[in-house]
Amino acid sequence: MSDPSAQSDPSQSSDPVRIVLAEDAAIIRLDLRETLEEEGYVVVGETSRGDQVLDLVREKRPDVAILDVKMPGTDGITAAAQIRDERLCAVLLLTAFSQRDLIARAADAGALAYLVKPFERAELVPAVEVALVRFKELVDLNHQVERAEARLEARKAIDRAKGRLMDVASMSEADAYSHIQHQAMGERRPMADVAAEIVEMSPDKLKELVGGLDNG
Repeated sequence: MSDPSAQSDPSQSSDPVRIVLAEDAAIIRLDLRETLEEEGYVVVGETSRGDQVLDLVREKRPDVAILDVKMPGTDGITAAAQIRDERLCAVLLLTAFSQRDLIARAADAGALAYLVKPFERAELVPAVEVALVRFKELVDLNHQVERAEARLEARKAIDRAKGRLMDVASMSEADAYSHIQHQAMGERRPMADVAAEIVEMSPDKLKELVGGLDNG
């Protein structure tokens, strides 16, 4: 058994890594399960069919799905793409072929690591860890993009609300921004939410709101 410290990643949780196996050859699947469990991983589900992979991953919520490329029902590359689209977990593909076009297809489908069969036992753990690290990087990147997009949308909403206040209530841009900010603080809500409501208000309702807040 390998030294557990050699495969630990300080960025990962101390909980054991959960894995789903999808391999149509029962003897290979058994060997994979035994090897993974000896290395400290937990196999939470397995199947011999590609068309069962997505439901299994949705149900078990593993950290990694190890998929054979050739399986009945749905091939591993198609299943990998489905898992990628839902951002469910990291994917490690097993293939008996090492052609570049297959590897490129696997990467396009969302496979974050792959092993060519027959592979050495010592190759499995590094491949799993590579898939995990790359998935974490992708998740972090997606979160950064989503936060940036949310900030951009919030800024657009606030700009639209400022324009409404300037047009309807004859405010200066600075006063309009201050009005949105103070209302958000007073109601303990995000400025973007307050801005969205201001944009949707009728002129009369907006004048009534501004007048009421100013008098308050």
